[in-house]
Amino acid sequence: MRDNENDILKRVRKIEIKTRGLSNEIFAGKYHTAFRGRGMSFSEVREYRAGDDVRDIDWNVTARSRKPHIKVYEEERELTMMLLVDVSASGEFGSTERLKRSIMTEIAAVLAFSASQNNDKVGCIFFSDKVEKFIPPKKGRSHILTIIRELIGFEPESRLTKLSEPIRFLTNVNKKRCTTFILSDFLDSSRDVEALDDALKIARGKHDLVGIRIVDPREKELPDVGIVELRDAESGCKVWVDTSSARVREHYAATWQERSERIAETLKHNRIDTVEVATDGDYVAELIKLFKQR
Repeated sequence: MRDNENDILKRVRKIEIKTRGLSNEIFAGKYHTAFRGRGMSFSEVREYRAGDDVRDIDWNVTARSRKPHIKVYEEERELTMMLLVDVSASGEFGSTERLKRSIMTEIAAVLAFSASQNNDKVGCIFFSDKVEKFIPPKKGRSHILTIIRELIGFEPESRLTKLSEPIRFLTNVNKKRCTTFILSDFLDSSRDVEALDDALKIARGKHDLVGIRIVDPREKELPDVGIVELRDAESGCKVWVDTSSARVREHYAATWQERSERIAETLKHNRIDTVEVATDGDYVAELIKLFKQR
């Protein structure tokens, strides 16, 4: 076996030990509580009662009867989790000890083991500005280890990002409702907000979507370190920047803030729960917060 294969297997084992432990001790129960109601099949309609979730109101029946009614669901025997993982070049950035892609890999592993604890199927879509790889949903530890191995060693064909592509693919390939986590920095190099909005709108009607946005501190603001060359990881474009200029740093921060707010607004508009995880932060705390808010 080649050295790089040995290295990948060691990293798979290391990630399994860490993330499976977190999943067993912390997330399995919380995952089930937060998402079990999202993998339901429609059963019947009944009148609204105090304490019912208003999101389950059937507005058509309510309008006809002039009394509030809600949809009643029954839990499906098998739930499915889909992981949409961004493998574009921007994931290779990190100004701390960890790259964005490393954080995504660990979070994906935690979520996969949490689903496995509940005997759910797990599938994965790797994407750049296209779908790079599709791993159909299956159960079992060996299947999850295959996903982790692919996350560590996968080399995408493209360096760019187009978020609408994997979301459209999800809608077409998964006819049955599933819980879907989108792990990405959401830096869409296509900047096609309309295409993303349309894809999310359609997918949101069929699946339970959750956004996990990975960010790095240096993306938000530049340090004062003099004249430096910056390179866009996806386009390869390079530019010299004088970071000692307060105006340059302010413009950089403002541009990031504007782009970040546009991403947040698109996700909010489509009612997608989202959490932001920094490369120098604690993703465990952020995931617990996400599960609690559901």
